[in-house]
Amino acid sequence: MAARRPRPRTPPIGPARAAYQELEVRFRRLGMLSGVQAMLDWDSATLMPPGGAAVRTDQLALLAAQTHRELTDPAIAALAKRAARGRLTPAQSANLSGMGYYLRHARAVPDALVEALGRASARCEVAWRAAKPANDFKGLRPHLTQVLALVREKAAAKAAAFGCSPYDALLDQFNHGITVAHIDPVLDRLARDLPPLVREAMEAQARRPRPRKPAGAVPAPLQQSLGREVATRMGFDFTGGRLDESAHPFTGGVPGDVRITSRPLPNDFLSGLMAVIHETGHALYEQGLPARWRWQPSGEAAGSAMHEAQALLWEMQVGRGRAFLGALVPGIRRAFRRSGPAFTAANIVGLAQRVRPGFIRVDADEVTYPLHVVLRYRLEKALVSGDLVMADLPGAWADGMKSLLGVVPRTDTEGCLQDIHWTFGNYGYFPSYALGAAAAAQLFRAAARADRSIRPRLRQGDGGPLLAWLRNNIHAHGSRYAAPELLRRATGRGFDAEALLQHLRTRYVTGGD
Repeated sequence: MAARRPRPRTPPIGPARAAYQELEVRFRRLGMLSGVQAMLDWDSATLMPPGGAAVRTDQLALLAAQTHRELTDPAIAALAKRAARGRLTPAQSANLSGMGYYLRHARAVPDALVEALGRASARCEVAWRAAKPANDFKGLRPHLTQVLALVREKAAAKAAAFGCSPYDALLDQFNHGITVAHIDPVLDRLARDLPPLVREAMEAQARRPRPRKPAGAVPAPLQQSLGREVATRMGFDFTGGRLDESAHPFTGGVPGDVRITSRPLPNDFLSGLMAVIHETGHALYEQGLPARWRWQPSGEAAGSAMHEAQALLWEMQVGRGRAFLGALVPGIRRAFRRSGPAFTAANIVGLAQRVRPGFIRVDADEVTYPLHVVLRYRLEKALVSGDLVMADLPGAWADGMKSLLGVVPRTDTEGCLQDIHWTFGNYGYFPSYALGAAAAAQLFRAAARADRSIRPRLRQGDGGPLLAWLRNNIHAHGSRYAAPELLRRATGRGFDAEALLQHLRTRYVTGGD
């Protein structure tokens, strides 16, 4: 009988590796708490009755405070220090770096401020839902002023801890490593080059037949049915998500249970359809994040700008393009039970590509959209710095709209009340939309060059090849790389306005799409 060979001994786990594993356990819990908050946010915007607002405010404030306490626990900081002294895999090191990012932001702000801001923003958001349709900026202003005061206090605390400006500290919450120095060259060029391009685009479209707007209302259930069909064509998995309605379209939930909302307008079905396409772009990113790193920092998206890039790529590059939108027209006619000249492919594409400066960002055409973002970027920087007080926001908004877009809102509902972001304290988020628009053009150009089947398949209404490219080049990496590096790996360049401007000129001036 042969002697039994001894089994090799598993080397003991050292203190650094053990510390890292304990951190993964703790961040899994924190990730799940964040997921609970996301689901409550979704419910607040879709199903919660008005009487539930006070209870929901308390629930969300409790979750925010609990998360902050756990992130600022001295024990978790000690674990991070021990883990950093060990030999980790590159993927673990990237995850540890992401943990450090969250710990730095949490330690910079006291618990009481986190809870106060959570309560104030929850109250402000509820007040906004009533103030917007009532055109009641005066009634909302005290809530906005309180939230802004707390945001400025948070920004000052983080700026002192990070050694940067208050606004850069706010930017870092949404896009780690992106500062005003990265943003200004892109947005300044858009502010300079887009107004003349808008005029050229409008002159070009004036030489073409004016598209017909379909007559009659399209019921919301029919629009939602079409939205589900289009989201499926794009690759959204409805076994792990759903589509509902809300006052402001958004994507929420968690990977594995992603929630999309849209805002069907009876007399403007294209607006609702584009909202579904936009939010599905966000949702596809969430569904494509690496499952191995779920509930960990590395399993999250690479910042808000990259998230907006996914949404704007699908909405603007694809959704408003002749190839994909033309392929959807037969389904539109079936879903709405309509036909005739207003429901031809040429007419619907003409409507989707019509350039017309307007008041509402989420309804803006592809050419003027970035100018809406430039306006908000300039205003929120001024609000944070104190150069603009909340009482003067409506007038500053109107002046900026006239300067950038040549239109002046008739009401505050069309002006400074239209967006939800400032109500819950998301100062520093708006630049993500402009950076996202620029990156969307860069990504689509790189994808179409790398995979020659993408454009033909879009003409068949099939987003599969494009989604596969995005899965491999963006989604699968999670937040292992910061957004500028991730974009550079995928396209060869960091954030740059050039591809977007070339795309807009081709589609809207020279008629190349």
